[in-house]
Amino acid sequence: MKALITGASSGIGKDIARILNKKGYNIVLVARDEQKLKEFQKELEDMKNAKVEIIAMDLSIEENCKELHKCVKDVDILINNAGFGDCGNFTKTDLNKELRMIKTNIVAYHILTKLYLVDMKAKNTGKILNVASIAVFMPGPLMATYYSTKSYVVKLAEAIREELIKEKSNVQISILCPGPVKTNFNNVANVNFHMREANSFDVAKYAINKFLKGKFYIIPGLDVKLGIFFSHFVPSSLVAKITYMIQKRKI
Repeated sequence: MKALITGASSGIGKDIARILNKKGYNIVLVARDEQKLKEFQKELEDMKNAKVEIIAMDLSIEENCKELHKCVKDVDILINNAGFGDCGNFTKTDLNKELRMIKTNIVAYHILTKLYLVDMKAKNTGKILNVASIAVFMPGPLMATYYSTKSYVVKLAEAIREELIKEKSNVQISILCPGPVKTNFNNVANVNFHMREANSFDVAKYAINKFLKGKFYIIPGLDVKLGIFFSHFVPSSLVAKITYMIQKRKI
């Protein structure tokens, strides 16, 4: 069994790789930082659980995503985890950084999901986990681009899931929607959360457990679940005001 994991050099992606490797999956690790990948590869290989391959690649480049699919075949599990955010007033944030974010958070997910889904449907087996965020359930003032990219990920997966159901396919697609997690995301996004941050390994362990059981919406943490539940009963305009105040404290 083979698992392809993007954004695998840190955070949730790295911990998911640890868990799947321990379960005996051969792992293909993809990230931009080759040195971090090599160090992580050695860590996993020292455990002698399964084969580990690394690919240093920038998935914000469209052709790299297509090349990755050409190079890595017979994938049983695809984990689309690569992504980053940014924080600030929409008119003041860096446009080039936002475009890289859109290419990484949306375009790469779209390409890899589509190409590997075609392969999986042909075999009538396989699983895809797309990592989104609690951000998809509310407006995102001061993180407008990031919230919007994650909303795309969820809506795409929801549509694909229905198509698979109608086709009676054995292929599975799921989405992971964590709240704040203690990872390098905060440094890249220029934010500092003033609320409890979940442990990355705990989130990854919960996610893989639910994912392998076939759950579609995977939402770690009771506090996150309650926040989403109550947001359904509050006008979107009020949620936007609350979210703005929360985001303002991060900067």
